[in-house]
Order: sequence, then C-alpha cells, then structure tokens
Amino acid sequence: MIERIHLKVVHAVEVHGSLTAAAKELCVTQSALSHTMRKLEDNLGTEVWLREGRSLRLTQAGRYLLNIANRVLPLLDYAEDKLKQIALGERGTLRIGMECHPCYQWLLKVVAPFLDSWPDVDVDVKQKFQFGGVGALEDYEIDLLVTPDPIYKTGLSFTPVFDYEQVLVVPRQHALARFDYIEAQALADEVLLTYPVATERLDIYTHFLNPAEVLPKQHKTSETTEIILQMVASGRGVAALPRWLAEEYCTKLPLSVVRLGEAGIAKQIYLGTRESDQNIEYLKAFIDLARSYKYPLDPAKV
Repeated sequence: MIERIHLKVVHAVEVHGSLTAAAKELCVTQSALSHTMRKLEDNLGTEVWLREGRSLRLTQAGRYLLNIANRVLPLLDYAEDKLKQIALGERGTLRIGMECHPCYQWLLKVVAPFLDSWPDVDVDVKQKFQFGGVGALEDYEIDLLVTPDPIYKTGLSFTPVFDYEQVLVVPRQHALARFDYIEAQALADEVLLTYPVATERLDIYTHFLNPAEVLPKQHKTSETTEIILQMVASGRGVAALPRWLAEEYCTKLPLSVVRLGEAGIAKQIYLGTRESDQNIEYLKAFIDLARSYKYPLDPAKV
C-alpha cells in the first residue's frame, strides 16, 4: 500500500538530491528511510530508483510516484491546515496565485484594506507553480488565481475584475514616442524587455508580433517591473505593460506610452476560484473588494 511517507520520501529525494539529505529533511535515519522504500518496492514488485554509485535515478514507476506526490501532498497539507483551523475556530490563510506580473501594485491596493477588515485571515502570494496557475488552483496549492488568461475547466470559476489596455512604453525622447500608435514592424529594430514568461503567454507576441510575423531585434527579460522601466528610461529597450501601470510610472520616469496597433490590445484581469469554495466568506469579500479597485480602459491618454 502506498502511504503518505512514501510520497514524502520520493519528493524529498527529488528536491534535496539524496537519501541522506531526504532523511535529514524528514527527521528520520537514512537506514529507516531506505528500509521503508525497499518494503514499498517489494510490495509493488518494481523499483522506484536505480542506484548509480551515490546517485539515484527515478525509474518509470518512480517518476509516476513523484508526479502523484507533487499533486497529492499539497492537497493533504491543505486539508490538515483547514481541519486545524476549524478545530481552533480560525479562518486561516488566503493563498493567492499570480499569473500577472504587473498586477502586484494593484494587488497591494486590495490586500491592505482586506487585512484590516479580516484580522484573522493571513494572505500568502505565490508566483511559481509546478503545473501552472490553473493546475495549482485545481490541486489546492492556492485558493485564488489572478490571471489575464483564464482556462475554463469543470469545478473552476473566473470572475472578471477589470479591463485594461496593453501598451508600449518607450523613453520620452524615443522616435516612437511621437506616434499615437505603432504597427508591429516598428519593433523589428527594438530591444523588447519583458517578464521571464514564455512568449506564447506574452500578449505583445500573441496579439501583436506573431500575427504580423515580426520579431524584435532582441528580447531580454527581468522579473521586476521597476528594473524593466528603469531600463526603458535609460534607453536600453522598450516594454509592453498595462496602460494603468505604465502611466503611473510616466509620472516618475521620463517615459511615454504608445498604443499597440490602431485598435489597441484590450485585456481583462480575472480572479479564478474553485466552485466548491465560493461560499467562503473571506474569499467572497476579497473578490468584492478587488472589483472595487478597477483600472478602467482609457485609450485617450498618452
């Protein structure tokens, strides 16, 4: 029978690289850990690892077990936390997943009053997910997902929060700054600065460059909005960001905003939840509060 300890062992070895490190992480002796896994292998009739000197390599069965561990362990941890909170009369933690890098400034405007209104609820923000944001929501790694690209699946619900326009941010003295809008070919000689996200998930590519079969001269990434915009202000490249965020930084740095295409790129931010959680009071309160902090689409501003 596969038990939780088996999943924890496989996961710990994968994360820490060896049985010795895994045993230390799990607070057991290496011999006890080895005995536990040998017994499982005997019961299953197959090996979990192939031992190559001091290193271990997962077999096909081991990789399958690791996949199960990655999905099941967060769910068990979540269930234990929830049951403890119920027993203590506490509300717990709202775990928010972010698939929208520029949305942190917006999120801060929501989190501050939420924490004031719900003193017995903590907030935790996660950005990296093993199986993507929707997978994290399905697997109970997070309770709420902030995303511009919802994937509708059974058991999940997505609430639109606000509309926004994706625009190009350029140095104030840049040649493109004098235009009301640009076409994709204008970026063929530019260095494009973006967050470290796959190009198939970047609107500047999917909605603007790819349809025109245009690539920028160079594509560089940074995880930090402030660094991206400092780089743009210093003439190191251009960036695509939501208009509301770009215009906020235009008051702090020598930047200008240019529309992407004559019609612009219109997007929406959604909050994703599990349908089974929609009656949780503090989750409903967060969504209601989030919808009150909208950044309306304003194509007239430049």
